[in-house]
Order: sequence, then C-alpha cells, then structure tokens
Amino acid sequence: MSSNVAQQLPPQSPAPTPVPDRPRNLAPVHAVIPKECYENPTARGLLVFGRDVALWGMVVAAIALTDVWWQLTGLIILAGFIVCGLFVLGHDAAHGALFKSEKLNRRVGIWAMLPSLHAYTPWAYGHNRIHHGHTVRQQFDFVWHPLTVEDYRAMGPLKRLRTRLEWSLVGAGLYYGREIWFNRILRWESPDRLKSIVKKDRLYVYAFLAVVAAVTMTLGWLTYATWWGPLWMFAKVFVLPFMVFTHMIGWTVYVHHIHPTIRWWPRRDWNPYKGQMDGTTVWHVGPVLNFFWHNIFVHIPHHVDMRIPYYHLPRAADAIRAAFPDVREVPLSPLDYVRTTAACKLYDFEEGRWLPYAAADTRQGKVAHA
Repeated sequence: MSSNVAQQLPPQSPAPTPVPDRPRNLAPVHAVIPKECYENPTARGLLVFGRDVALWGMVVAAIALTDVWWQLTGLIILAGFIVCGLFVLGHDAAHGALFKSEKLNRRVGIWAMLPSLHAYTPWAYGHNRIHHGHTVRQQFDFVWHPLTVEDYRAMGPLKRLRTRLEWSLVGAGLYYGREIWFNRILRWESPDRLKSIVKKDRLYVYAFLAVVAAVTMTLGWLTYATWWGPLWMFAKVFVLPFMVFTHMIGWTVYVHHIHPTIRWWPRRDWNPYKGQMDGTTVWHVGPVLNFFWHNIFVHIPHHVDMRIPYYHLPRAADAIRAAFPDVREVPLSPLDYVRTTAACKLYDFEEGRWLPYAAADTRQGKVAHA
C-alpha cells in the first residue's frame, strides 16, 4: 500500500471490551429482563396513539392556515417529527409490542404508518424477519448494509456518485427513500402466500394519499384561487413533512447501526448476541426526541426482544446494563454523527473495520487487505 493511501485509511475501530464468558445467543439476556417489561395494557397503547393522531391533526391544520415562512418552517419540521412518532408506534405494533391483540396491532399499525406512506405488511416482513433476524450480518441485513471495496469497484460512475451522496452527511433521507421506502416497500415482490395482503395494504396507502391530495388541493383552490394554490397546499401540508420524516427516519436508522465502533460480521462469524447486543446502541437523547420517537434510541433492549413496548425500554436497558456492563451506551452528539459519516464509507468484513473510498482505487491494488 502506498504511504499516501495508508495515511487516508482510518485506524481500526476499537472493539467493546469482551466479557469472559460471552454468550452466542440471547437466552442469558432475556433472563435478566423483568417480566413487567412485557406488560402492554390496551388503554395505554390507544391513548398514546390517539395523542399522536391529535397532535398530527392540529399541526397539519396550523400548516394549512399560515404562509408566514418562519411559522411554516417550524410547523413542517414539527409535522415531520410527529409522523416519525406515529411510524414508531406502527413499528411497535408490527412487533406485537403495542397490544396483546394481533388484530388490534395490525389495525393500529396500518393507520399509524399511513402518514409516512408505509404499507404495513411489506415493511413488517423486511424489518422483523430480515433486519431483526440478521442485524449487522453480511449479505442478510439490508438496512444500511455497507459496501465492500469489491462492491464499490464494480459500480459505474453514476452509482458511485449516488453512493457517495447517500452515505454523506446529508444523504440519509435519499438512501432511506430509495432503498427502503421505494425498493423495499412499494416495489417489493412478496412471497405468494402474502400477495393478497400486501396488495391490500398498498391499496390502503394509495387510497390515503388520494384522499389527502383531493382534500388539500380543494382547500388550496378555495384558499388561493390560483392554479398553483392546490399544488402548494398539498406540498406544504403533506409532501414537505413527508420529506422531513424520510430524512429523520433514515438518519435514525443510520445512527442505530453505523458507527466506527459497531462491527458488521461475515455470515460465518455472526451470532445473535453479536447482532443484537453489539450491533446497535443505547443512545442518550434529550426529552424532545424521546417524546416524538418513543424511546427508539434505547435500541439494544428493542433488538434483544422486539416484544418489549417502547415505554418499558429504559427499564429493560437498566436490567441489561446491570448484567452486561459492556453494552454500548453513549450520548447522541451531532459532532459524532459528522465524524461517523466521514469515516464510514466502505467496509472490510474480514478485518472488521471501515475504509475510505480511496481504498477502492484500483491503481493501488487490493488496498483493503494491504
């Protein structure tokens, strides 16, 4: 390896301090979680869902009634945050954590995910079975799966440009919108046994979008009485908050599983403990984010057991921390995110470290293993 390229490669990321008898499965972790962490009374779930729906409705109404730029900017961002909160509730429902009733989970999950235009079954299938079943496992976990040097070299110029943009400081929404929402939700080819229910769930999304477009455009015509009025009303009430949601949820998923100290594993070396205990983080965030995101940043207990409702995640995290003090737990920092997006570009699965794009320079040979 040339000295110039070597200087550009980041040092190997420090691994968490291992415990002496590190398990391979999650049974010892499940054993320390209090039984109370699985209690999910129906009334509590319905109340928080109703609260978020009411907040969303009030903010949407406020957006429709103003064109003052600074008010509109704050309200659109707030609406995006509330859509994130509704999505997280739908996420809890899809895990069977929000209610004991499977039917109620599905009904609330479908409605909670409509403002984010997510079809319930395609999302739940990919998220529950693949992402949670194989977290940070090479060739399995599709959510922010890193590219290897060989992957990047095989790309054409346009795909390389897209990759650089999506994995940049500002690219989280572009990545999530394309790879997760469009490819994995709208275009996903379901197994035959799920085709009818997937079709139904997508129809719910399309019908919701059609109703929202019709109502907002009618209101826009009545408000502005111009040709652009309907388009502007639809954009400010729905499209712009959806874009805020897409960026924020993409960023949220990124920080959960991408960091210089989080290792992704080759297929043969992966096990459930590495995936669910080492493959994510307990981020300490402020009360505002926790209010809207429903404790989703307390992510290790959520990956250990998806059945824990969001309001019990902090207690479960305390129990896990007491028994497994090496779990990754840090304050969420904007500067840390900047450093992560600068360092995490390509990945060497054998050595367990991140590499810069310079590592794929074919003029330097197989730099990744030099």
